[in-house]
Amino acid sequence: MKGWRVRSLCGVTRSDEVGPTVQAMASESPSRGATLRPPRGLRNRVRHLGRDYLYILPGLPLSVVSLSILVLLTLVSVGTVVIWVGALLMPVTLLIASSFANLSRRRLRAWGLPPAPVTYLPRSRGPFGLMRLMADPRRWLDLAFETVLAFPLRLTTFVVAVGWTGLALGGITLWAWRAFMQTQSLWPVGLLQLTIPQLVPHSDLAVYLIDAGANFVLGILALLTLPAVVRGMALFDGFLTHALLGGEGNRMVDDDGAGSESAAPTPGLLGWTRRRPAASPATRWVWASTCFVALALLAVAWPLLVALYGVPPALAMVLSVGHSGALVVALRWPWAGIGVSALASLGVMLATVPLAGQLPWPWPVTAIVAQSLLVAVLALRHEWYWPISAWGAGALLTALSFMLIQGGAPGGLANGVVLVSVTAGLALLGVLERLWRQGTARAQQAEELSAEEAQRRRDLEERNRIARDLHDVVAHSMSVINVQSSTARYRKAGIDPSVQQEFDDIANSSRQALAEMRSLLAVLRGGDDAPTAPVPTLADIPDLVETARASGATITDRVDGQVPATVGVTAYRIVQEALSNALRHSPGSSIEVTTAMLDRPRELRVAVVNSAPQDDAVPAPGSGFGLAGIRERVSALGGHVEAGPTDEGGFQLVAHLPVAAERDGTN
Repeated sequence: MKGWRVRSLCGVTRSDEVGPTVQAMASESPSRGATLRPPRGLRNRVRHLGRDYLYILPGLPLSVVSLSILVLLTLVSVGTVVIWVGALLMPVTLLIASSFANLSRRRLRAWGLPPAPVTYLPRSRGPFGLMRLMADPRRWLDLAFETVLAFPLRLTTFVVAVGWTGLALGGITLWAWRAFMQTQSLWPVGLLQLTIPQLVPHSDLAVYLIDAGANFVLGILALLTLPAVVRGMALFDGFLTHALLGGEGNRMVDDDGAGSESAAPTPGLLGWTRRRPAASPATRWVWASTCFVALALLAVAWPLLVALYGVPPALAMVLSVGHSGALVVALRWPWAGIGVSALASLGVMLATVPLAGQLPWPWPVTAIVAQSLLVAVLALRHEWYWPISAWGAGALLTALSFMLIQGGAPGGLANGVVLVSVTAGLALLGVLERLWRQGTARAQQAEELSAEEAQRRRDLEERNRIARDLHDVVAHSMSVINVQSSTARYRKAGIDPSVQQEFDDIANSSRQALAEMRSLLAVLRGGDDAPTAPVPTLADIPDLVETARASGATITDRVDGQVPATVGVTAYRIVQEALSNALRHSPGSSIEVTTAMLDRPRELRVAVVNSAPQDDAVPAPGSGFGLAGIRERVSALGGHVEAGPTDEGGFQLVAHLPVAAERDGTN
């Protein structure tokens, strides 16, 4: 694990390879200070234990209050919907449910695991605006969480945390109050009496010492493991609440912590994260709901098989776990879920044969429910042939049961018909619902593609308009300048050679500008065969300076460094714009151009400094756009620009361009 360290409660990243998303989430909230690894030091252990207690203990009272209020309001709303009172009361119930859900999110954020922000549909004023809340699926999910999942989840974590604390404190202090107890010992002396009575001492003092010593050791062990147990309960509550109440963006990242743009780090129980498929809130709710239903089915099916059908408890537990586990397995592996369910159903049929005809057989009520839930899960989550396969497996087992009992058991035919009919209806409804969702998704995707295509068409039309304006105005003016400067020696006989050189320089500059203008126009028009021109580099800056000297300006240059092409072209454009500004706004000033590589940090420093102007410059239209363009270019590379007047009355422009990100393709 060398090179790894815990960043926050939301995951572990490498200290030298941190993705931008991980850094953003690590700095999102100052409360993210707790680590997943066991804290070192007694003070840190106590602080983290107290923090976990503060998260777990208030959860049960809050869930009792929310459950009582929301269940009462929901029942009243459903019961009075026929007289339209429920239609107004249900939105109020949803608002209260969202308030309790937001309280749970704030508790999560205070604990150190802030969920992704959720978005509710906006509502308008008035009764109809209030009724619009019933069209918001996010509020219904809040209601489902607070009324169905929150109470059993927080009851479990509360009981385990408080019970483990009581075990630790009671075991350590039992020696002090055991002598005053009038009841017999349950452990360990009571256990010895049930298993090995010969080892039970006859002396009361010996019994007391054994009880006190054994419980003291048990209390010490419970106390040592108390932080881990309480942290586990807090993580169990926090992760489930984080997954179900969070919005989009609750994603996993790679082990090295370099998350993608749509991935957000999520903690792993062992202290690091693994790559997992991105799960939407709906997917997380499907998993949570299926697990909850599977546990409820297990709690009902196990005692029913034992009490009504006389199945041995161990065998009943295995068969019930098979039926319940098949629901969860089918979410990921449909073939495995069908196989496990079929084996469990066959085992139930064989185990309940003695009571065939007296009780529902070959499909007990819990088996019918389990098979129906399996078909529903497969129909909603997978392709159509998987629920059909599950239905076929149930029908085949029904036919097989009549072979076990020749002529069939009384009521067996009706029992089998119920199973086959119910599962067939669920499979059909599930397949139709899945097809409807797929069609809705395709229609939405088609609308989005149509909107993107329309926007692309509008952008292309705007670019073509800009290209026409540039061609008709700027390119035409540049062409006139080129023609006039090129034909000056023929139209004006006897021109001085120095003046003629000026005209030649103007002609060369105008031709270069026209060539770049043609490339720009081709790009704006979106042509695939757009002409390409050599990209200027850092090595071309001396030629640029030499061209600017032709205007009569005094320019000194010192160009050093080897940089990537992207940095080189940016440096060239910076010098080009800075020279143009100095020539226009500071006539007669001296200009100094320097580029140099800096090691710490590794970056290219581009500086253009001019002295105070000798003459007053005429303000040029459009002033200020050049500096804005420079800042945009530099910001795109992650650098920064400093521009402003000097103490001597001149002007300086200094740009810092980082080059550490690119090490190949240097000039």
